[in-house]
Amino acid sequence: MARVLINFAHPALEKSRVHQQLLTTVKGIRGITINDLYEQYPDLDINVAREQSLLEKHDIILLQHPFYWYSAPAIVKQWQDLVLEHGWAYGHTGKALKGKYFGNVISAGSAETGYHPDGKHQYPVTQFLLPFSQTAILCNMDYMAPYVIYGVHRMDIEDIRAAAQDYRRMLELLRDDKVAPSALLRLNYMNEALQLPSQTR
Repeated sequence: MARVLINFAHPALEKSRVHQQLLTTVKGIRGITINDLYEQYPDLDINVAREQSLLEKHDIILLQHPFYWYSAPAIVKQWQDLVLEHGWAYGHTGKALKGKYFGNVISAGSAETGYHPDGKHQYPVTQFLLPFSQTAILCNMDYMAPYVIYGVHRMDIEDIRAAAQDYRRMLELLRDDKVAPSALLRLNYMNEALQLPSQTR
């Protein structure tokens, strides 16, 4: 069984219908650890030793966050700057994360069609996430295709609940090794794994 860590970051969770439902749906799942960064560190005073220990204990590390300004909320950058230390996460002796899998779980207000050359945002989400994929590579991790929930501004409660159930199923597949993280390196989006026949995951 793979151990999955979700580093969650949302500075205004009380206003988020989608992430509230996602957390409610996946909370308490065996083998899944939720680390709410803003809850832990409201003053952005990151406990580096705690965070490094969590990373060492898990096989798959996911950053779950809204897609703020084509990136992540501020605490994620603070977390990266302090936790991913030279000599620990990268550099000649920085091998603590070697062989782990890393990925983003994001919600986007726009529909997927907005993230195309002729769309509002002009580029695919994966291109905006290049700093995360390159960080994973620098830290000797494999970057998985992102899990993306598009069009959240137009979702009704039933859509949100369905999206949350899909997300739970994805996490359970990862935890139970029913979808190999290595298989997610070849996909555009992690969500696509939910549609694959079980024998090809």
